[in-house]
Amino acid sequence: MPLPAPGEPLASTARTATSASTPNQLRRPALGETAVDGSVKDLPSAIRDRGSSIRNNSERTARVYEKSNYAGHWVCVTKSGGSIHELRGYNLNDQTRSLKINRNDCG
Repeated sequence: MPLPAPGEPLASTARTATSASTPNQLRRPALGETAVDGSVKDLPSAIRDRGSSIRNNSERTARVYEKSNYAGHWVCVTKSGGSIHELRGYNLNDQTRSLKINRNDCG
């Protein structure tokens, strides 16, 4: 599989079976759907724009974005229990719309 273009999310596609003639087509997740790597390009309304802190229990780092589709200001949360107790300091309090799981360290 070719690498994505610069600036395009690394794992923004999910495999899905569409029919017997095309068993493994690649497609982008729909809004609210989770990508293969756990990223969410549009957080569910129950938590969208309501976060004041975040904890990451993943084995990968996570970026929390101000806007849907991994756009706008973001903050990186370290892996394995990393947390940010106050998103206000990052101008993201009650303003989070998407979450991207990353293979790279924060920094």
